[in-house]
Amino acid sequence: MFTGIIEELGTVNSAVKYGKTIKLTIKASKILKDIHLGDSISVNGVCLTVTEINSDEFSTDVMPETFKSTSLSSVKEQTKVNLERALAVNGRFGGHFVTGHVDGIGQILKKAVKENAIYFDISVPISFSHLLLMKGSIAIDGISLTIFGVTDDSVTVSIIPHTAKETVLDMKHVGDTVNIEFDMLAKYLFSFMKREQKETSRKQILSESFLQEHGFLS
Repeated sequence: MFTGIIEELGTVNSAVKYGKTIKLTIKASKILKDIHLGDSISVNGVCLTVTEINSDEFSTDVMPETFKSTSLSSVKEQTKVNLERALAVNGRFGGHFVTGHVDGIGQILKKAVKENAIYFDISVPISFSHLLLMKGSIAIDGISLTIFGVTDDSVTVSIIPHTAKETVLDMKHVGDTVNIEFDMLAKYLFSFMKREQKETSRKQILSESFLQEHGFLS
């Protein structure tokens, strides 16, 4: 579990591809002070497992499903990436619940500076549009952001100068891709409501009048 508050910008020292898998070795400093083999690290919003640790870098493996469904498939050497360690039980919770399980890839449609903020219009898979809510939360490349605009197939977010300096988002341009994770609470709520609707429909179908009509009751 993560918060979407990026701790450090890392640099990809190597990205070795084996078919639809990748071994990433990432240069870092701050997060290396308290990580261990097997720990979870968010890399551009993707939850990955630490497999090797050295004095100034760590390694992790990208499996085929992650390769297929996230932007990590296009990561190259010297690419900057957002890094966040898993949430500590005694840590501050400054963003929102982020699992690191990316729902899909979006594309930056528009980037505009408005006074002290940078606004981004980002495409979203239309199949997830029901999870978008004005002033709701969304994770873009692992960054916890607030939604300021919604259409059926896009979302508008903005970042302040601090976020621009401390994350990869300001380095990206129109046409670049980003990892998107929709609000976990919204996903659970929608899933619960969908199950309730199915259960209600099932009960209506198996009503007493239905059973009588079809000869199950006299």
